This record gives sequence, C-alpha cells and structure tokens, in this order.
Amino acid sequence: MSTATITTEVTSQHDDGALPLSEQVVVVTGGARGLGAAITRAFLSEGARVVVNYHSSQAAAEEIAAAHPERALAVQADVRDAEQVRSLISTAREHFERPVTTVVNNALVDFAFTGDARSKADAITAEEFEAQFAGSVTGPLNLIQAALPGMREAGQGRVITIGTNLFQHPVVPYHDYTAAKAALLSLTRTFADDLGPEGITVNMVSGGLLRTTDASAATPEAVFDAIAAGTPLRTVTTPEQLADAALFFACPWSRGVTGQNLIVDGGLVKG
Repeated sequence: MSTATITTEVTSQHDDGALPLSEQVVVVTGGARGLGAAITRAFLSEGARVVVNYHSSQAAAEEIAAAHPERALAVQADVRDAEQVRSLISTAREHFERPVTTVVNNALVDFAFTGDARSKADAITAEEFEAQFAGSVTGPLNLIQAALPGMREAGQGRVITIGTNLFQHPVVPYHDYTAAKAALLSLTRTFADDLGPEGITVNMVSGGLLRTTDASAATPEAVFDAIAAGTPLRTVTTPEQLADAALFFACPWSRGVTGQNLIVDGGLVKG
C-alpha cells in the first residue's frame, strides 16, 4: 500500500483530526533518557510508532529501538540545527512510510538542576540565556516547522511542548531555563492560534522536580521530601506520571484542547 493511500484512509476515518495513538508517528526529542524515555515508552505502550531522537545518548536510544524493532527508530539530530531536524523528519517518513503526526519537544540542552551551582541574578550571562533559548525555543521551532508539511498532509497534528512549574513557583534560581520555557509557553499559545484552523493542536505539559531523572539525580533527598510534603498527594511526580499527560494531549480525547499549559506536579502549584 502506498503512503498516499495510507494517508487518505487515515484522514477519511478521522475527519475531526482525532487520530488514535496506535496510528500516530511520534517524534520525541531527547527521547532516550529521563523524562524523554518515559514519554517514548508511554507512546510505545499504546501502539504508536516512535522516533527516539537523541543528541549524544546513542546507546540508550538504540536500546529502546532494539526492544521495539517494528515501532521504534533511533535517530541522531541536534534540534538546534534546522537542517538536521528536517533530515530527522524525512528519515521518519521514509522508515514508517507515513508522515509524522505528533511531535514532543522534550530535549533539554546543556542544563543540570543543581540550584546551588546555578548563576544568580548578579552573575548570569547573556550567553547562558542564549544557550537555553537555542535549545528550548529554536529547537521546538525547528521541529514544528519540519513536521508541518506531513501534518497538513495527514489532515491533523499534535504538538506537545515540555514546560515547567517554575513560571508560577520560582523557588530556585534557574533564570535562563525558566525564561526560555516561558518563551516556549508563548510560542505554544501563539502557534495554537495560528495552526488551529488546520486541525493542529499545540499544548504544553509542565512538571516540577521529577523523581528521578538524570537531570534531578543530584538533588538532595531532603529537597524531594520537602516538595512531597507540600503537595496534596504527598509525593513527588514521576516521569511516568508526566508522560501520561503527554499521551492525553496526543490522543483523541484532547481533540478540543489547544493552547493550554497543564501543570503536573501533584498539586504543588495551582495553575
């Protein structure tokens, strides 16, 4: 069956753009480790075809792909490089013989959640801000634009961005990270308005400190305990719990939702 035939059949079956997860081709940036790996595995568990994008974590990405040889593909690309991202989307299309319909902008470039070691207001540099904007804003922009032709062909699309609850609760001096994620929230909402008439939704999932990822592994246990005590659920959110929310924004149940920021942190921050 040709790609055009597959696309026509899929689109005709779901005129409202609500493509089941099992029929989606998903790209998860930074999808081999930490939160990204949890999101990748969540989509795979629902039958989706998933491109596990990685920058340097080749072994981890290929391990996931090897465990799901028919439905997972590991592809290296630096999301900050538009040409590499276009190649990523092209490779996904060729491999799965259908367009990418869902993208998850998860990649986090050169950042560690070590509050005491982060630059304070009197010392942080423009270069630190620029580095975070390149990863958290330019990267998602590159991926969305590269995937748009395929989404338009399929007659629907899902864009999911990963944010932070530090917008509302800036308790640690992650100035560059939080500013870049705030810009990503703006992009999420303006792109939702721009792309909505084409059946493409754009939403954000914002977590807090997660227990546990590579990025949060250096966090003292006392900090985890303090956060847990401040939540109605009395626990720290796991990567798997946040991944569940990403699935919601990709699945047909969210077909009427766009431009939203869903906070997944056990109720610590009230949105």
